Amino acid sequence: MALRKYTEILPIIFNTILALSVLYAPQPLLPVLSHEFGVSREAAAALTTVTFIPLALAPLAYGYLLETVSPIRVLKIAVPLLAVTELCFAGTSSFTLLLTIRLLQGLLVPAILTSLMTYLSERSTAHTIQRTMAIYIAATIFGGFVGRATSGLISNLFGWRFSFLILAITLGIGFMTLFRLPEAGTIKTTRPQPKVLLDVLRKPAFLSIYLSIFCLFLIFAAVMNFLPFRLTELSDQANELLIGLMYSGYMMGIVTSLGAPKIISRVNGELKAIRLGLFCLGLTLIGLAAHHIGLLFGTMFLFCGAMFLVHATASGLINQLTGSEHRGLTNGLYVAFYYAGGSIGSFAPGIIYRDFGWNGFLIALAIICGISYFCIHKARLTAYNS
Repeated sequence: MALRKYTEILPIIFNTILALSVLYAPQPLLPVLSHEFGVSREAAAALTTVTFIPLALAPLAYGYLLETVSPIRVLKIAVPLLAVTELCFAGTSSFTLLLTIRLLQGLLVPAILTSLMTYLSERSTAHTIQRTMAIYIAATIFGGFVGRATSGLISNLFGWRFSFLILAITLGIGFMTLFRLPEAGTIKTTRPQPKVLLDVLRKPAFLSIYLSIFCLFLIFAAVMNFLPFRLTELSDQANELLIGLMYSGYMMGIVTSLGAPKIISRVNGELKAIRLGLFCLGLTLIGLAAHHIGLLFGTMFLFCGAMFLVHATASGLINQLTGSEHRGLTNGLYVAFYYAGGSIGSFAPGIIYRDFGWNGFLIALAIICGISYFCIHKARLTAYNS
């Protein structure tokens, strides 16, 4: 089955943007939240970490669920619940409660993302899956940027609580758009056995790609989570608005994700495109060592462009290699490995940052980038030998 016109693609894009906005909206506000609630930099960063932890585990359960339950049905439950958590976040005065709410959001966001990926893959053909997933990744990129930029802008104008109140209202609108979507296809009546999970991981190149994606998002989450604190070190003028605008590099990610099919064709293969993206990502870590905010701003465009070239290509490749079976589990595993890296990247590199400074932080990330490249090299050899 194929996606039909804008009546199907627009609700998918809109809800994808909202889910990613919820995930990242607190990030540019971490210094503000740290000051208001009287907690340390590392404690404030936990607002991201506690969301990524369930994101690394829950997609596996949702992958099994989506083998027998309609993705649309899951979305109609998860989206309004996410709106309620945003209302609670906007109204609380307890940092402990903030952490609890973010933990709950970490259970709801992967239900939405895994369902959206599964819905798109089931409504696409083998010839359109790479382009479809590129559009989906572009929507996640835009959501990540909008979530950060608008929360910074709204907070700067009206206070941080209004950022989350507006997100709750917008999620309500997103929920209404879901009723325009038809079912993806016929739902299976038998649940897959747990061994199917191992069968997916044993497929040629799958585990290597998953591990590479784990490292990729570890690096990305680390830079995005601790960049606000780096900016406050470099300038006393680094308020919520300036920090939010630093994520403008996300726009380059949209360009490279939508352009991924052409880049794949130009370099003659998905794995080569992923290796190119990882190589460029490693180079941008050098640029992030700059002490000038203007240089950091420019480097973020290259950093995001390289990262999302890899992400868009890998997600499309995994779905392409999967075929028609177990797409829920395949996408659940992809999301799980992706955010497992993010959960570690959102706090562990911060310890290195604290003890060895920003340059030590970047050197550690460069090493992890090398590991990611090695995993893709291994995937190339595995695919070739298969």
